[in-house]
Amino acid sequence: FFFLSVFHRKTGEPPLINGWIPYLGKALIFRKDAFKFLLDQQQKLGDIFTVHIAGRYITFIMDPFQYVYVIRNSKQLEFHEFADKMASKTFDYPALSKGKFPDLKENLHRIYQYLQGKPLDIISDHMMKNLQDIFEWKCSQATDWETEKMYKFCCSVMFEASFVTLYGRVPAADGHKVISEIRDKFIKFDASFPYLAANIPIELLGATKKVRKELIHHFLLQNMTKWLGGSKVVQARQDIFEKYELLGDYDKAAHHFAFLWASVGNTIPATFWAMYYLLRHPEALAAVRDEIDHLLQSTGQKREPTYNIHLTREQLDNLVYLESALNESLRMCSSSMNIRISQEDFVLKLEGNQEVGLRKGDWIALYPQILHMDPEVYEDPEKYKFDRYIENGKKKTTFYKGGRKLKYFLMPFGSGISMCPGRFLAMNEMKMFLFLLLARFDVELVENKAVRLDNSRMGLGILLPDVDIAFRYKLRS
Repeated sequence: FFFLSVFHRKTGEPPLINGWIPYLGKALIFRKDAFKFLLDQQQKLGDIFTVHIAGRYITFIMDPFQYVYVIRNSKQLEFHEFADKMASKTFDYPALSKGKFPDLKENLHRIYQYLQGKPLDIISDHMMKNLQDIFEWKCSQATDWETEKMYKFCCSVMFEASFVTLYGRVPAADGHKVISEIRDKFIKFDASFPYLAANIPIELLGATKKVRKELIHHFLLQNMTKWLGGSKVVQARQDIFEKYELLGDYDKAAHHFAFLWASVGNTIPATFWAMYYLLRHPEALAAVRDEIDHLLQSTGQKREPTYNIHLTREQLDNLVYLESALNESLRMCSSSMNIRISQEDFVLKLEGNQEVGLRKGDWIALYPQILHMDPEVYEDPEKYKFDRYIENGKKKTTFYKGGRKLKYFLMPFGSGISMCPGRFLAMNEMKMFLFLLLARFDVELVENKAVRLDNSRMGLGILLPDVDIAFRYKLRS
């Protein structure tokens, strides 16, 4: 009976790839290399097909011209409930959709206005100041060449700067030490994140449950009130949580921890890749550094570690080589799966009179990594071209496939209702990190080994490097 029900397809439903192991379906092959698996199926079956993965039926839409029809149908194709279920399980707070917390989801969503417009400028200014403080602290120890592992370096600088910007300074005598202890626990938890996202019980993941509890404990109100100078976005979240009596102290702390993960979980590896590719490509490094030096010169600012550099949003936006190099590394290292869940039995109408029959509870997925590595859209997609997003000295925003202009061509932050609300801050943070690093330091790789993408996070955002790599830095003369 199980096999009959699985193989039975209704008219208008896409072809089904089932796998021969009940429940698992194609989960193991998909997990091993989703990119290759999906490309193979596209060649065999066309742009729309359904895959049975671990008890779920996921319909993949592979044609980027059809993305808009999925993104537009946000009423029938929902995302928030799925995200809420996954996050509540991963970060250990009660699901928001249970009805116990009326309007909490909407209220939290409204707070994202603090990550846009004028409030974004304020939080970006704080981030810039905090990054400079951390770099200055590192400088004070780097009189000659200092050698470090690159991922570890990016993680250390970005984690601390983000933490202090969002949650405030730890007033302990050695605030750096306290934050690095939180960071070390965070890294341990983060290593288990793909398993938690795949619904594997936390009890099977060694010390992860203990580590998560310790991390959440840091965000209890009695600890957070000691931190000085936190951001408005975190303060606004605290104010909202206080209105919900059914939300326990631990639950509120778990929400704060989830927000920290959302702030740095993808930004740290993305910063690593941006830095790695620049150091691997001297012509890219020279062009970006030249642009940075030119901006400092034209605004009368100095490179010295003790000088406080200030950048307006407009100045950051006008660094076209820096932005292009960053976008190019995002194109190459991002692997997010944009998921929607069908709220009812309905027919999704697509371009060219195509229709897809969906059942209630079916998943629809876009997998932009296929688009990012499409040779029709990006010539030599395997190659890093730092100026790929520049045309005649300006930002390039027109890309084509089969002679037709694409609406979506770069999607590292998701799409539509599932688009990352912190994407503007994340871009600013990464630009500021690279700006300060290249303005103030000579940087070069020490090892000549190739670093590859670790595919264990396929579908979950920015892929991590498979190994760390040594580099060295010293103050620019």
